[in-house]
Amino acid sequence: MLGDEEDVFDSVTWESPSAPYDADHTVQPAGPGFKQSTAGTEDERGPHDPKWEGYLIVTVKDPVKELAETKDAYVSYLVSAKTNLPIFSTPNPFSRRRFQDFVFLRDHLVKDFPACVVPALPDKHRLEYLTGDRFSPEFMERRRLDLHRFLERISRHPTLQRSTLVRAFFESTEWHVHMHQHLAHPPGPEPTPGLIDNISDTLLNAFARVRKPDERFLDMRESVDKFEDGLVICERLWNRVRGRTNDLTADYHDLAVAVQGLGFLESGITDPLNHFSNTLLEFSALLRHKTQTTTDPFLVHLHSLLTYSHANRAVLKLRDQKQLDFEELSDYLSGVTQERDRLSAVISGHAGSTGLGLSAYLKDKVDSLRGADDDRSRVEKMRKLDIKIKELQDAVTTAHETSDAFSDETLREQTIFQYTKEAEMKEMLGNLAEGEIEFYQSSMEEWERIIPIIQRIRVDV
Repeated sequence: MLGDEEDVFDSVTWESPSAPYDADHTVQPAGPGFKQSTAGTEDERGPHDPKWEGYLIVTVKDPVKELAETKDAYVSYLVSAKTNLPIFSTPNPFSRRRFQDFVFLRDHLVKDFPACVVPALPDKHRLEYLTGDRFSPEFMERRRLDLHRFLERISRHPTLQRSTLVRAFFESTEWHVHMHQHLAHPPGPEPTPGLIDNISDTLLNAFARVRKPDERFLDMRESVDKFEDGLVICERLWNRVRGRTNDLTADYHDLAVAVQGLGFLESGITDPLNHFSNTLLEFSALLRHKTQTTTDPFLVHLHSLLTYSHANRAVLKLRDQKQLDFEELSDYLSGVTQERDRLSAVISGHAGSTGLGLSAYLKDKVDSLRGADDDRSRVEKMRKLDIKIKELQDAVTTAHETSDAFSDETLREQTIFQYTKEAEMKEMLGNLAEGEIEFYQSSMEEWERIIPIIQRIRVDV
């Protein structure tokens, strides 16, 4: 697909010339996960390394409630970008889109690019989206962050960032017209059901595993399993941390109220105790602030990364299905060829030399009882089998080419996913560390202010 190889994924122009990311643009993309340079010759790039043609830096902001006083109210978001990709007509495209537009974009990217890891959208039916007002500032901000992360993952993908649908999503002033046109005329030829579809779909339901697995993809699947197991454990532990922090927040608040009440009883140290109570309230507020601004976003990002990994797993599974197509069609062709050879041997009088054993003998007897054992019917059956063999040979060749092409594309996808995963892990853990550092610095300042006040208390014995 790179270079001069034949491309079966005709939604994308793979042979367009490569250009460095840092050429001829004033804005240097610095977001995590962007491949900042394609410096180096084609000889230095591996056969399965992805190729970027430029950068696409996206932003989702400014959620606005539209048709506010009607039953059809919805929230629109301002999506904007900075890019040097030649497919865009302007370096700074922007538009307003609602959630359903994001759903259309995602669904059709999955259809148009089946070999690409297309990130998932936030689940509309998760509990946090059902509780509270969906037009509340908190909900809209949470949704905005999720949609921003979705577009950011697409913008980091060297194939998806160059799709005409993504360009229209950012640029089109007649998005609904473009959606209808895309539905009526999707990119690439519509697959027509043929022999390979009719046969392989049935076979795939009967066979669940690839018989000759590729070690490279077995290693990838194992790596994905370990990664997802780690994310699940982290999510479970941090949910426990969040629960205990909330309990601690409430306990410090209750302690502050108790200390304040004690100050009314101890007239000589009322002011120091009130200061101490205020410090406890402030520390409780800091804990609550850390949960809202650090822990909750971390948990949301963890879950989002897990769903992104699920999309990657789906591509690996689809690659296995393409290999199953080839294996099962090959077996079917072998069986039809053996049947044709058996009939040829019977007609020529050398049935015993076919080596097909008892099953062939019983089949001949059944045909004899049905009156279908004469040479004329055998010749007609051989003619039909020859036609089927030719169709199957073409189908096997197509399945083999598709399986190989899909495997090559999947290898590239794993490299892209690895880039994005590493960048997001760095961003996610960096934000967590910064939030924890900010919390402890603020906590130290609060406690250091109260310590001298407490030390000045004198108690007569």
